[in-house]
Amino acid sequence: MTDVSMPTVLKLLAELGKVCAAYQDRTLRKLPCRRLQADECWSFCYAKAANVPEEKRGQFGYGDVWTWVAIDADTKLVPSWRVGPRNLATAYDFMHDLADRLTSRVQLTTDGLKVYVEAIESAFNDDIDYATLQKVYGKDLQEEKRYSPAKILSSTTEVIIGTPNPKHISTSYIERQNLTMRMSMRRFTRLTNGFSKKLENHVASIALYYMHYNFCRIHKTLRITPAMAAGVSDHVWELGEVVALLEAAESKKAA
Repeated sequence: MTDVSMPTVLKLLAELGKVCAAYQDRTLRKLPCRRLQADECWSFCYAKAANVPEEKRGQFGYGDVWTWVAIDADTKLVPSWRVGPRNLATAYDFMHDLADRLTSRVQLTTDGLKVYVEAIESAFNDDIDYATLQKVYGKDLQEEKRYSPAKILSSTTEVIIGTPNPKHISTSYIERQNLTMRMSMRRFTRLTNGFSKKLENHVASIALYYMHYNFCRIHKTLRITPAMAAGVSDHVWELGEVVALLEAAESKKAA
């Protein structure tokens, strides 16, 4: 469509994604977050789990892939994310990374996934106000044939550590962020042929997305970018500035 080689474009995006991930890893530090929410978003690579060939089953990157995401409820900044299986090891890595980026005690809400509790206790000890919000959905009788979400029947909150403010025990912002991610990246669409074929490209695409979300995209509620709201950036980034990160990295390697 553009008369440009697709492998060349994918190679560029993969390289830029790595640079964007490294930049945010360096920059999103000493953050003044107060209220955080976290969740995991499902996607798949290569093929859906049921269609993965026998010789590739059990290898991460073939079948189910989860993106673990945290969001600041006040600035809407996404300070940390991890791509991995939905297991304790990834939860540990995710929560320790998140804890290392904060400057003060925070209130955190997650869903009822059990691995969160052990991971958060390990990363924060008692220096956190943590609660879970468990939603109970009605059974989807039509399974994947229906396009509307299942109806919420009830929700239960539970205080796990500290004294979280009941008014702020919520996962609304992170659930909305999951929706934004699905709408912004074709590879996250549930019924699609645009899914990621390689894990490397999937990870790079997510890093690019969060670079744009945090630094380039003006949040409709805030009227500035999340990075500006968090004091990480002093202006709205242009796409050219994002590409310049790759050029700077290549120049540094050459030197």
